[in-house]
Amino acid sequence: MKHYDLYGIGNALVDMEYRISDEKLAELGVDKGLMTLIEEDRHHELVGQLSDLTHKKACGGSAANSVIALAQLGGDGFYSCKVASDEFGDFYLQDMADCNVNTNLDGAARVDGHTGKCIVMVTPDADRTMNTYLGVTVNLSEDEVVADAITHSKYVYMEGYLVTSDTGRAAALKAGRIAKQAGVPTVLTLSDPNMVNFFRDGLLAMAGDSLDLLFCNDAEATLMTSTDSVEAAAAELKNLAKRFAITTGADGSVVFDGNETRHIPADKVDVIDTNGAGDMYAGAFLYGLTHNMDFTKSAELASRAASKIVTHFGPRLPAEQTRALLK
Repeated sequence: MKHYDLYGIGNALVDMEYRISDEKLAELGVDKGLMTLIEEDRHHELVGQLSDLTHKKACGGSAANSVIALAQLGGDGFYSCKVASDEFGDFYLQDMADCNVNTNLDGAARVDGHTGKCIVMVTPDADRTMNTYLGVTVNLSEDEVVADAITHSKYVYMEGYLVTSDTGRAAALKAGRIAKQAGVPTVLTLSDPNMVNFFRDGLLAMAGDSLDLLFCNDAEATLMTSTDSVEAAAAELKNLAKRFAITTGADGSVVFDGNETRHIPADKVDVIDTNGAGDMYAGAFLYGLTHNMDFTKSAELASRAASKIVTHFGPRLPAEQTRALLK
């Protein structure tokens, strides 16, 4: 009997989300639409320059958002991460507990230092730009991997952002090895085009030779496969994963269940904020797969969830709105 529907491993970041103009973004010297790693001094500089704007705060990290989405829908999730013994670490763990997600840090001692933070800047076109100060999560390591939770999970979900850190990548590889030995399917999200641009070999190592399911968007898919269309990328991704889902924004997604490729349309909505859309998509998809939905029904739930979250400011929906997606 499995204890968890999903075991996730990834960065622990407190998201600080701002609405911002394109002019202000240019003034800050930030690359639009991408995730950029920054140092602590730059983080404080940006926060100072944004001090006249209000912001929304939530525990985040790509895989964390997906595990939370699954938990909000009614699934059981576990998350391996690293936060510091500071105010932001307290906030992070309380927020995860409030979302009914268990972690490796439940009752465990935490390290000195600074919990990671992500400044999320959302422009009027709903595009999200992220500047991330990793803090102690840069040292996420094999020590944070909980073998018992992995072997008692239905799926293991690895965040592509871990590829930037030698210790984080090693942690993901260890989680993958434990899962493979226990017969637990592994899932990888490519996370961001920059991860593919600069760390493609590391992502391939994380995928390994038995990846069950891959999540990516169209830009990540074409970069990963050195192709120029979603159709061509889909053909190549069959060599990387047994199944996959490629999100294509307002067009929905292209999914492959191991036998057949299908297009899953997205709901037509007024988009406010695309931050967290891919994470919500993955979390809802994995909820479906772990709750007796077939691959297509799971993809349809994922598409519905992603379409809903982009109408909302912030990386996740209120729990009651997430649960309502099942009706």
